Amino acid sequence: MSKGRVCLAYSGGLDTSTILVWLLQQGYAVVCYLGNVGQEEDFAAVEAKALKLGAEAFVCEDLQRELVDEVVAKAIMCNAAFEERYLLGTALARPIIARSQVRVAERYNCQYLSHGCTGKGSFYSQVRFELAFTALNPSLQVIAPWRMPEFIQRFQGRNDLLKFAAENNIPVSSSPKAPWSMDDNIVHCSYEAGVLENPDHTPPKTLWTRTVDPLDAPNEPQEFTVHFEKGVISKVVTGGKEVTDSVEAFKLLNKIGHDHGVGRVDIVENRKLPANNSGFRFTPGLTLARLAHLDLEGLVMDSRVRELRDQFASLSWSRQLYNGMYFSPEREFVENSIVFSQRNVTGVVRMTAYKGSAYVLGRSSDASNLYSEEDASMDSLEGFSPMDTSGFIAIQAIRLKKYGLQKIKDGEPLSKS
Repeated sequence: MSKGRVCLAYSGGLDTSTILVWLLQQGYAVVCYLGNVGQEEDFAAVEAKALKLGAEAFVCEDLQRELVDEVVAKAIMCNAAFEERYLLGTALARPIIARSQVRVAERYNCQYLSHGCTGKGSFYSQVRFELAFTALNPSLQVIAPWRMPEFIQRFQGRNDLLKFAAENNIPVSSSPKAPWSMDDNIVHCSYEAGVLENPDHTPPKTLWTRTVDPLDAPNEPQEFTVHFEKGVISKVVTGGKEVTDSVEAFKLLNKIGHDHGVGRVDIVENRKLPANNSGFRFTPGLTLARLAHLDLEGLVMDSRVRELRDQFASLSWSRQLYNGMYFSPEREFVENSIVFSQRNVTGVVRMTAYKGSAYVLGRSSDASNLYSEEDASMDSLEGFSPMDTSGFIAIQAIRLKKYGLQKIKDGEPLSKS
């Protein structure tokens, strides 16, 4: 008698193939699910393997447009980054994948959701997935094999998995496992764990598959323009090629970044739990988009709105994504303020990419330009009088004057500090 139907996040690798067969042996029917978020994958081969091993069905959903339009666009709007360096490539895709898996589970009348995240190595992945599952459909129960005593007692390492695969005719690669783990999507590719856990380890040149080595990049820079409408990329133009579709425009930025070695970062993430994490990420297209957006905001965005957005909304949204709180009321609240802040972020940024770096060549906006050459020019008295500055300084100095006098009274003059 069947214990019910499970929707399993299935990659076709050793771990999830073992979980698939193990679930079948436990008496569950299994629907295998794979989200296409732009990773380099032989989807047909993954499907054939799942069905051969006994899956009731295999479903692959193309999520690239959902990812770019719903999440990546907002990340660009708030210049999202975790600890100012990691552009959240893995975290951006997780809520879209989780939502799609729940959709598939509901479509196939599954009672359970399952994944292959390990208890320690994939700590934040399981947190992000399971928090999303709970918010999206709390009636679905989660089977997390790598946290189940009966599973981890049987499979204590790769050798146990390989032995199980041989006993159950599970096809596996004969080559040894790469000494790191990888996450890949349209936004980025990242490597961590294994030998990369040493923060002083230099990764091999062959690891950087999403960008060429800057030393091998073309000797001529590539110029391109990024067009924004209310904070959203509306068009990318380079070399006479003009792309307006959101996904294709992002892919074009990826191509430019790839060809010129842009977007590499080697970081240690300061995680809350279980420990800090060392890894290598390369995010070519988002690096270019973020730089263009940051530059345009200086031309068109009110300074006080930008200050509030940067100090509150950008920081909060980035942490919410990183910590798996995408499907939360606080993320909705913060995101509404982010979208509001972008009402006037419309314009064009001219850029160039060269040997691992990107530079802004110029920016313009016919819709919401807050910059005035006359007001800013030292050769013009238009806009405000230089004498107005005296009153401005006097007003600003009132509080500081009192502070300085109090310091003198207390015997701690500022001149001595």
